[in-house]
Amino acid sequence: MKDLLELRDQIDKIDRQIVSLFEERMQISEDVAKYKIANGKKVFDKDREKSKLETLTGLAHSEFNRHGVEELFQQIMSMSRKLQYQLLAENGAAGRLPFIAVDDIERKNVRVVYQGVEGAYSHAAMREYFGKDVNCFHVKKWRDAMEAIAEGAADYAVLPIENSSAGIVADNYDLLVNFENYIVGEQIIKCEHALLGLPGTKLEDIQKVYSHQQALSQCEEYLDSHREWQLIPYDNTARAAKKVADEGDKSQAAVGSVFAAEIFGLEVLAEHIYYNEANSTRFIIVTNQRVFRRDAQKISICFELPHRSGALYNILSHFIYNNLNMNKIESRPIPGRNWEYRFFVDFDGNLNDSSVKNALRGIREEAINMKILGNY
Repeated sequence: MKDLLELRDQIDKIDRQIVSLFEERMQISEDVAKYKIANGKKVFDKDREKSKLETLTGLAHSEFNRHGVEELFQQIMSMSRKLQYQLLAENGAAGRLPFIAVDDIERKNVRVVYQGVEGAYSHAAMREYFGKDVNCFHVKKWRDAMEAIAEGAADYAVLPIENSSAGIVADNYDLLVNFENYIVGEQIIKCEHALLGLPGTKLEDIQKVYSHQQALSQCEEYLDSHREWQLIPYDNTARAAKKVADEGDKSQAAVGSVFAAEIFGLEVLAEHIYYNEANSTRFIIVTNQRVFRRDAQKISICFELPHRSGALYNILSHFIYNNLNMNKIESRPIPGRNWEYRFFVDFDGNLNDSSVKNALRGIREEAINMKILGNY
């Protein structure tokens, strides 16, 4: 039996040879990139890589080694592609992204649509982003809002995309794929539920409390201290507040926002009645124009992948190679295609950054139906 140190020396010698051969291979990849630049060739040749992997795995002498060779050369080929994408960008052959940089998003003399009713958190998000004097209207469904900007009835739409407690608004992720509309901004609204009633109402007057079921649940600890109240789920917090205001009955109260109290002329009977101080909703500002602020620092994209081992791993490596910080990844099932998924990724960057262009070029070539959802 060989001594362990002797075995390690042999491995070190082989590793040095591997590094030398890897650098030699990458030098040739540079020459390949120069040829492709000169002749307008695509970097990713799926059929060529598939054929080569079949040949290389066939040289291995065991099933374990065949899997190892396949994984090793998938990574080597991936590194070669990333180098070629980088060289394409450096030589101005990466192509232009179909987005226009602007100094700021227009917030005056615009028409804005939001889903919901007056007094809802989406209404508050719109006012926070565009100001109190914005020309606006509201619609019943999220799809209605997307259709309004797609058809030109509104310049911008304000839509919820995720809640810190309840998670993503999945339907709006799907709508971003189905419409040629793009994210240009975001607004985070803290969901600060309060107990609202008619002016002059006392707690002992209350018999019924209306609100969305989720809001009632988030205020469970406070409401449990008033077991005499009947809790009645309503379709949303703002409509609950409007009902109390319209019916003028001091025996009724609503759980909603201080903003809703302001809109409907109600009195805040108790503030901060929710248990989760960090409960917030993130809203996106969407338009049908492909624009982004020059100082934008977050990018959202989506893509589909071939249903095979390592596909997601290889795509995400583009963020690592280009030193881009990924903030979020979500998946949604693709309608009509069982067990296949579309991925949504948020990462730091600006569409003018060379590292971003390099990563997006690689992802676009290797993924299926990659779409830039916005830079904001």
